[in-house]
Amino acid sequence: MTATTPGGGAAASPPAQPAAAAGEPAAAADSAPAADTSPAADTSPAAPRRPWLARAAGLLGRHWLISLLLAAGLALRVVALAAYHPALIYVDSLKYLYGASPGSEPLGYTALLRVVLTAGDLGTVVVIQHLAGLAMGVTVYVLLLRRGAGRWLAAAAAAPVLLDAYQVQMEQMIMPDVWFEVLILAALAVMLWRPWVTLPLAAVAGVLLGASATVKQLGVVLVLPAVLYLLIAGAGSRRSLAAAAALAAAFILPVAGYASYSHAQTGHFWLAHKQSLTGRLAAAADCATLNIPADVRALCPPPAQQRLGPDYLNHERSSLITAAIPAGAARARLIAELSAAVESQQPLRVAGAIVRDSVRLFALTRDDTAGVTPISRWQFQTHYPVFRPWVTLGPGQVIVVGVQHKLFGPFRLSVLRPGYGGAAQVDRPLAAFLRSYQLGGGYTPGPLLALCVLAGLAGSLLVLTARGGASRQLALACLLFTATAVLLPPDVYEFSWRYQLPAVVTLVPAGVLGIAALARRWQERRAAASPGGPAGSADPPVSPADPAPAAAG
Repeated sequence: MTATTPGGGAAASPPAQPAAAAGEPAAAADSAPAADTSPAADTSPAAPRRPWLARAAGLLGRHWLISLLLAAGLALRVVALAAYHPALIYVDSLKYLYGASPGSEPLGYTALLRVVLTAGDLGTVVVIQHLAGLAMGVTVYVLLLRRGAGRWLAAAAAAPVLLDAYQVQMEQMIMPDVWFEVLILAALAVMLWRPWVTLPLAAVAGVLLGASATVKQLGVVLVLPAVLYLLIAGAGSRRSLAAAAALAAAFILPVAGYASYSHAQTGHFWLAHKQSLTGRLAAAADCATLNIPADVRALCPPPAQQRLGPDYLNHERSSLITAAIPAGAARARLIAELSAAVESQQPLRVAGAIVRDSVRLFALTRDDTAGVTPISRWQFQTHYPVFRPWVTLGPGQVIVVGVQHKLFGPFRLSVLRPGYGGAAQVDRPLAAFLRSYQLGGGYTPGPLLALCVLAGLAGSLLVLTARGGASRQLALACLLFTATAVLLPPDVYEFSWRYQLPAVVTLVPAGVLGIAALARRWQERRAAASPGGPAGSADPPVSPADPAPAAAG
C-alpha cells in the first residue's frame, strides 16, 4: 500500500515497517560481493552517461499502468482532432462566440476564447482542451498517490477522465464544461496537496472555485464543501477557522468582480439570469387536481407536452408561452402563480421527478429517454452535427450560424467567421471509430458510479472514527471529493447527460479514495490488534500543530 509520487517523494506515511525477521535472507545489495572498482578491472570503453534517461525509464517502470492509460487517452484525442475540423459547435457555443442569448450564462469561457483566438482558431481551442483533459488525468493520479492510495487504485481513478468518450467529445466541442472541471480539480489539488491547508493555499483554492462560477453558475455552491472540509480537517482549530475564512473571502473576489463588470455593462449585478424552475414544475404537475384560477390553468401543459420534458417547456412553444391569456394580464405573473401552486400543492410529485432523473446516471446503458435532452448531442457522429437553425451547413460545407439575441426573437444567419477555422470537415472512418468506441461501452458505466457513491460515503464517514494516521488523510480527501461531486443541483432544474460529466473527475476519485481509506483503516486496526502491534489505539489523535503525516512537498 506504500505509494510514491512521480517525483520520488513518499505518499501519505504508512505504518512503520518492521525490521527484517530473524532468518530472512539479507538484501541482495548487502550479501553480494563488492564490485572490483580498480582501474585495472575496467577494460570496456567508457559509456556516455544519461541520468535523465535512466530517471525517465525508472519513472515509466514504476508508473507503467498510468503511462499506458495516458497513451490511450492521448490516442483518442488525436483521433478526435483528426476526425472533426475545426471543432464541434453546439447551440450554446454561440453564446460564447457571438454573444447570443445575453445574460443566460456567465461568460468566463468567452474571455478564454478571446485570448486563444487572437493567435489561433477553434482547432487551437480544442487542442488546448484535450491537453487539459490529459492533465486532469495525471493530476488525479498524482494527487491520490500523495494522499496514500496505491498505484493501481490511483490509476483506476484517473482512467475515466482519460478514456471516457463523452469526456473526449466535450473536449472537442466549443463549450465551457471542460474548464469547469479543470478549475474544480485544480482547487481540490491545492487543498489536498499537503496535509494542512495554509492561508495562502486556502486563498488560491478560493479564487479557483470562484473562477469556476464565472464559467458555469453552478460553481457558486462549491464554496460550501470546501469550507466544510477545512473546518473538519482542522477540528475547528484557529488555523482551520482562519483557512476557511481566507477561502471564503478569496472565493468572493472573482464572483463579485464578474458581477461588478456585468453591472457596468448591463446594469445587473449578477453572474447570469437565475435558471427557471418553471419547466421542471410544469412537467411534474397534475393539472387536473391543481387548485388554480382558470386563467392560470390555461398555461398548465397537457400530458403530451409534459412528456417532452422541462427543457422543451422552458424554451419551446409550449402552452406556457403560447396559451391565450386575458387582455391586460401579465404572462410572467400567471406563470409564477402556476409554479407556486405546483410547488406548494404537489411537492412530492416534483421531488419524485427530480429523483427519477438523478438516478439515470447509474443506468447500465446510456439511451435516449423521453423528456430528456437527446443524448445524441453528446455523442460522436459520422457527419458534422447540425442543430437547426442555430448551426447548419451551407454550400461547400461552410458552417452557418444563427444567432438569436432574444428568446423567440429573429435569427441572424451568417457564415462562421473565417478566422475560426473555415469549412466543416469530417474524416468518416475516424469518426466511425470514435462513435463505435463510444456506443460500444467506451464510457464510465452507471453501476460503477453507483459503487463510487457508496464507497465515497463510507470513506467519508471514517472521518468520524479515524482520529489520525494514514486512514484519516485518505478519509478527509474522500470527504472533499464526495462533497464536491456536484451532480444533484443541475437535476433540480432538468437532467442532461452533459451535466453529469463532472462525475468522472470528482465522483470516481471519491469512490477510489473511499476504498483506499477503508482498506487502510482495516490494516491499522489489524496491526493494533496483533500481539506485536502498538499498544492502545491504532490512530492516536493528531493536532494541527503536529508534523504532517503525509509526504513533504
